[in-house]
Order: sequence, then structure tokens, then C-alpha cells
Amino acid sequence: MVRLETKLPGVFLLEPVVHGDHRGYFMESYTRSKLERLGLTYDFVQDNESLSAQAGVIRGLHYQLSAKAQTKLVRVLAGAVYDVVVDIRKGSPTFGQWVGVVLSEHNKRQVLVPKGFAHGICTLAPDTRLLYKVDEYYSPEHDRGIVWNDPDLGIDWPVTVPVLSAKDEAQPRLRDAEIDFLYDGEGHS
Repeated sequence: MVRLETKLPGVFLLEPVVHGDHRGYFMESYTRSKLERLGLTYDFVQDNESLSAQAGVIRGLHYQLSAKAQTKLVRVLAGAVYDVVVDIRKGSPTFGQWVGVVLSEHNKRQVLVPKGFAHGICTLAPDTRLLYKVDEYYSPEHDRGIVWNDPDLGIDWPVTVPVLSAKDEAQPRLRDAEIDFLYDGEGHS
């Protein structure tokens, strides 16, 4: 596994070693000891899977408040997504900045989304299946979000008229969102 830096400190792309031949391929998508050697020590407690039946579905931008914040390790099993991560740690030098990457069944990349960052995806293909590990259980009381098209963020989504849930349509802008993450000066929240 190779760890690739992004412009947001703490947000990483992970590329697995893929062994392929005429039959197909084999790869380790998660090996705790290998991630620990890369400096990534998380105790993942739950796997989540989603299916989006059509291209142009946006899910996000989601996060849980700090008492139940989640680190996520996200990958695509089928199809492709444009994956967006936004720094929402107050006082961070990159607060409100975002990074977008393509994750697909073909590139097999994963993105690590640490606590203190909002996360969203836009499907680029029909029947896209996403799998992500989290290090904290889902908590409806702590579940929050930011509207996908917040003009202050200026995210360059690959669609202009996405398919959204009612919940995601009604999310607030970053400036109005309930956020309790504070930057600690070392890149953590």
C-alpha cells in the first residue's frame, strides 16, 4: 500500500498493490499492520456500503460532531465517484478548502477522511457501489452536513443538477453549519 499526500494535511489517498493476471486480480484492500506502518492507526468498527443506481447522485457533505466524529476509509467496489473532502476545523490554515479525487473500480484508490473533515461523493457511473470503514458508530444525534453547492466552498462538482436526498438539499452553508472541530495546530482536531 502506498500513501499519497493531498493538499489537505491528514487527508490521504491510498493505492493498494494489485496482483493481476489473465484470471483477474487480487489485492489487500485493508491490512491494519500495513496502514500502521504508513502512520495510519485507526480502530475501524463498522463497514458501510451504498449503492447509487444512476450517475449524478451526490451524497454529502456529511460529518458527525466531535463527540462521535468518524474517520472514514472510502473505496469504490463498482463504478466511479468524484470524492470530495472539506476541512471544517475552525482555526485550520486550510479551513473551508476542499480536495476532489476520482475513486473507481479501475484505479482501486481509497481516500482516508480524518475527523474534522466533511465528506461527499458524486457518482460518475450508474450502479456505483461504495464501501467505507468508520472508526465510530453512526449517531443520528451528531449527524450534520453542509449543502453540496455552498458558493463559499466553490466545489467543482462534475454535475450541475444532481440527484439529491431531501436531507442533503436542506443542509446549511458552511458559515451556518453546526461545527465543533477545532484545529490543534498539529493537523488534528
